[in-house]
Amino acid sequence: MFSIGLTSAAYIAASVLFILSLGGLNNQESAKRAVWYGIVGMGVAVFATVFGPGVSNVLLILIAIAAGGFAGYYVAGKVQMTEMPQLVAALHSFVGLAAVFIGLNADMMLSSVVALRDSGVNIADADLTGFGEQLWKKDAVEIAILKVEVFLGIFIGAVTFTGSVIAFGKLAGKVDGKPSKLPGGHMLNATALAASILLGLLYFNGAGIWTMVLVTLIAGFIGWHLIMGIGGADMPVVVSMLNSYSGWAAAAIGFTLGNDLLIVTGALVGSSGAILSYIMCKAMNRKFVSVILGGFGGTSGPQMEVEGEQVAIEADGVAQALNEADSVIIIPGYGMAVAQAQQAVSELVKKLRAKGKNVRFAIHPVAGRLPGHMNVLLAEAKVPYDIVLEMDEINEDFPNTDVAIVIGSNDIVNPAAQDDPNSPIAGMPVLECWKAKTVFVSKRGQGTGYSGIENPLFFKENTRMFYGDAKDSLNKLLPLID
Repeated sequence: MFSIGLTSAAYIAASVLFILSLGGLNNQESAKRAVWYGIVGMGVAVFATVFGPGVSNVLLILIAIAAGGFAGYYVAGKVQMTEMPQLVAALHSFVGLAAVFIGLNADMMLSSVVALRDSGVNIADADLTGFGEQLWKKDAVEIAILKVEVFLGIFIGAVTFTGSVIAFGKLAGKVDGKPSKLPGGHMLNATALAASILLGLLYFNGAGIWTMVLVTLIAGFIGWHLIMGIGGADMPVVVSMLNSYSGWAAAAIGFTLGNDLLIVTGALVGSSGAILSYIMCKAMNRKFVSVILGGFGGTSGPQMEVEGEQVAIEADGVAQALNEADSVIIIPGYGMAVAQAQQAVSELVKKLRAKGKNVRFAIHPVAGRLPGHMNVLLAEAKVPYDIVLEMDEINEDFPNTDVAIVIGSNDIVNPAAQDDPNSPIAGMPVLECWKAKTVFVSKRGQGTGYSGIENPLFFKENTRMFYGDAKDSLNKLLPLID
């Protein structure tokens, strides 16, 4: 077993590695190294905790770690990149559920230890775990603080658990992606929050564990109702927000267990998730609070009628335009991920650049259903980092672009965001690809996107619809590029 000093040193090393990991994720070149920092840091943290002072039943813990590690390895190996958003949401739910279980267990242990201590038993004869010894030594003030920590951990954990389950369902298509609220909407959430706080006060003043069981149920309802009320177009924000929630739940439980590393790690995850959510809301011209309390919130009147018709084009027409073009901008979206077309896109880029054409990618902050989803796919396909540009870097270049190719995107290239004040995405910054000389949209069919909003881009005179599976369509196109 490690000594307290050695465990503390390991925790400091793990904390440094986690910070280096977060810092390295700020650009694609250092991201792979940053991931390894995080892996090593977590390995050090788990090893130091399992073999740290005061830990009992090490064999059972190792069996649980082995089972969980195998399950994680097996599931992650089967998950496609298109399913990564729902995998992340599912993993957040586990963190929330763990926080609930640890909080309830901490209260049960507290009751047992206090009863044992009050019975006059000596601590040396009590056969306690390390956490049990911590509870034994707490005075009345410290126990009161512990109860606040337990309440926060259970409340945040329950909200995270049910919210993440619903987010998983929406991302996986098992739950309707449209916003849905019960009658009463925000008032129901406010009443549930007030009830949770009241139960927390009762618990703080000596009421039993039944109060925390009720808080678990009520907070679970809040998480379910909050995420059900958020539309599909907001899912990238929801994923990062739930990431933040899971971090704060972990931090609260870290205080409960007296684990400094859990506090630091939870704070890193919680703050980074909150900052990312804020950045994405800013990029979407949305207020963070309004998104969390109800997504895009519906429309304020009838939406603008879309006039015209969608004009289809075949591969030879697209190839002719690309062969004649000098500048090309490609806009990837979730449809590219679904079709697993990133390799075909990469081959197209290689061919066009070999002919001396200026080819770049335009990435919207919320493209796909997970922050950075498109960047990861393009990096996997060996697309050069320097031609992958963010919306703010490339949006003003569309008027000087010969061809814009939209691959599986809808809402992020929807001009209704600028032209229709009654649109659910009104005011959201979008990629202004319709300003290019010619726009080709690779799309499976004539349906609307994930959020169910019609896109006037598809009906514009300079837009041609390249129907079909994105991978198949690009594979037909590649041999036609001279």
